[in-house]
Formats: sequence, C-alpha cells, structure tokens
Amino acid sequence: MHPWGKWGRVLVALGAALAVAGLGIAAVRAGSAMESASPSPGEQASASPAPAAPASVALPPEHVPWDYQIGGAYPPAAGVRVVSRSHEDAPVPGLYNICHINAFQAESHEESDWDADLLLRDTGGKVVHDTDWDEAVLDIRTAARRERVAARLDTWIDGCAAKGYQALEPDNYDSFTRFPSYLKAAQAEALMKLVVAHAHAKGLAVAQKNTAELVPDRASIGLDFAIAEECAEYDECGTFADAFDDHVLVVEYTKRGLATACAGWSRTLSVVRRDEEVVPEGADGFLRETC
Repeated sequence: MHPWGKWGRVLVALGAALAVAGLGIAAVRAGSAMESASPSPGEQASASPAPAAPASVALPPEHVPWDYQIGGAYPPAAGVRVVSRSHEDAPVPGLYNICHINAFQAESHEESDWDADLLLRDTGGKVVHDTDWDEAVLDIRTAARRERVAARLDTWIDGCAAKGYQALEPDNYDSFTRFPSYLKAAQAEALMKLVVAHAHAKGLAVAQKNTAELVPDRASIGLDFAIAEECAEYDECGTFADAFDDHVLVVEYTKRGLATACAGWSRTLSVVRRDEEVVPEGADGFLRETC
C-alpha cells in the first residue's frame, strides 16, 4: 500500500527532460494516441470495449472532510464523509467508501501470485521492479496480457462491490512514466478501459489516480472523479478540478503542500494531509491534518 505523490517529482523531472528534447507533455499525449497498444507478433489482438455507461454509479460528495487510509484502516475522525481503503479492508458504514487496488504493479508480498509471464521483464529476462516500493511492474504491452491482468483485477473489483464500496481507486496508472523504455501511455489507457468497464458494470465509480498528463483523455476512458496526490505542491489541482468538475480528493504529504491546498482549494475540493507511508492511526509516523 503506498502513495504516489512523490512521483510528482519524477513527472516534473520527466517533463523537463522532454522539454529539452523538444517534445513536452503535448508530445507525450500525441504519442500515446499513436503508439501501438497491440500485441507483439504471434499474439492475437482483441479489441478493448468502450467504457460501460455509468448509469448507476454515485460520485463522492464534493468539498467534504475525507481520509486516505490505503496503508491501514482505522476509525475515521468525526465529520469525515469519504474514505479510501485497501480492497482487503472493510468499508465504513454510512460513509462514501473508495476501494483501492494496485492495478499496474504487484505488491511485494503478492508477486508470486501473478503468472510469471504477466510480470514485466528486461532484455535479460529479469523482472522489472519499482525499487522504491519493491513492487514488480505488470506487463501490459499486449492486448492478450492486458485482458489476463484485468481478469485478476476483476476479482478484486467484484470483492469491492460485494463488500459495499461505492467506488474504485486503481493505483499506479502512471507506471508508464517511470518505465518509458517498456511501457506506453496508450497501453495504460487500454488496461484502464477494461477496469472501468467492469467497475461500472458492478455499480462502482472509478477514480483517476494522479497522471495529470492523461487528464484530457479521462472522458474517453470513462473515469469519473480524481484522487490527486500533491497537486497543490506541484500546481496541478486546477488541471484535475477543471476536468472533473471539482470532484477531486486531494492528498498532500508536506506542510507546505497542505498550506497551499488550503489557501487555494479548500473552498472547492476535499483536502487532507497524510504521512507518506499512510500508516494507520496509532502506528509510528502517523499524521493526519486538514485545513
């Protein structure tokens, strides 16, 4: 379980590198539309369905106290109306509950549960890891593999719906930005369409987690609201607020970030500060602050 706000720094650095190369974020988006999301030779492609119409999904209430508990559940503070928790935990009765899943990487303790060929490998055959969190990256480069990854994610989504969650938070949508030698934006979007279609069919709204560069595509993917880590710290809150009509849940991890979020966005967006490890209340390092 982990936040990805720190990857704002990676995205900033990536943006700078692209600018030097004369590309910029616009080129990343343009490239994502052109890059193949098809299977490698020898693997049969299958078309990704359009996102299911979210006829019965309910969006989280706007501008309300909320809590981010993906690192461990604990009783929410008085007044909290929205909470995000791991799919392994139970939702909170009476609140709007968001079910967190790691959709693009494998938790370190779950790596062996995935089929070996669904783990991304380098040219030497070694599994590619996100070393900051010791998580194996999933191989979503072909349609066939994306469908197999989605099939496993579907079991978690089904569990979220059965437990009574109202929404889904698929994490690590931005993995392609950290492993650009292997993964492309178009591949991430293709898997997200599969996730959205199944979640909507189960009555769950779906959050876009970070990944500001793909915000312009959110309608075509079918994403309903946003969870944005450190968007105040890195001046991205407006991007999410405009795209999702203020249905944005902000998580900051620094004192400065919280101050900026409170000054600029506390009247329209839901804002909370958590510790970077998002540990449960009572654990060492626990921190939760609001405006």
